[in-house]
Amino acid sequence: MSPSYPPPKPPISRGDLAGSLAALVLTVVGGGLAAILGLFMMAFTDNCPTTTCNIDAGVTAITAGFAAAAAVCAAGTVLTIVRLVRRNLAWPFAVATLALTAAACAAGLGGYLAAVGG
Repeated sequence: MSPSYPPPKPPISRGDLAGSLAALVLTVVGGGLAAILGLFMMAFTDNCPTTTCNIDAGVTAITAGFAAAAAVCAAGTVLTIVRLVRRNLAWPFAVATLALTAAACAAGLGGYLAAVGG
């Protein structure tokens, strides 16, 4: 009796792979650019009067926003890669990772602006 082998996995969809990789690259590049913007915003806050500005709250907001963005980016990337390896549809997860990372970055930058008075 000959051994039975599991059937080979179907090939990865090129469109799914391309869409997933494009979304993940945009996520990393966009997050990096937003982090640089946040760093420059904090570095060039010249005047912060105590009546309208709370620099500690601003730094906390931007740090929390970017920490959340990094966690979402890492989890979404792992989830997308796992779905690609299993030959499941992955691009919606990569796009969701992009959107959630952008939202976390925007929340961090917005919280900073609100704390320091725009």
